[in-house]
Amino acid sequence: MSDTDAILAANAAYYRAFSTGDAAAMSRIWADDGVTCVHPGWTPLIGRAAVIDSYHNILTSPNRVRIAHREDTAIVTGEEGRVVCIEIVEGTALLAATNFYRRIDGAWRMVHHQASPIAVAVEEGESPPRGQRLN
Repeated sequence: MSDTDAILAANAAYYRAFSTGDAAAMSRIWADDGVTCVHPGWTPLIGRAAVIDSYHNILTSPNRVRIAHREDTAIVTGEEGRVVCIEIVEGTALLAATNFYRRIDGAWRMVHHQASPIAVAVEEGESPPRGQRLN
């Protein structure tokens, strides 16, 4: 399997854990050290404990939303890589996400996730405009 395929598989596992509410699988996806996360509208979370705790709370919430992903693009440079994609929340493409990974003991582990609103909400099946500037 190529590095690109492997990092895309790791990214798919992240969204699978999210969509199924599997907090244990989510915990296995994240690296042990040097992790950060910026959920939409949140202040930055620094450190594994804070990040994993946030996902546990999100994934076990009775108000958990459906999240899917599409248009995944992987960029791999040596032992690190990132996947840029669109997050679809409850059927509407609302967020642009960047997921950073590091190869640790042969496996791609997430070290940073950040998602932010896109300028135009797009219904599932449509493509959002590329490179739109807000400022």
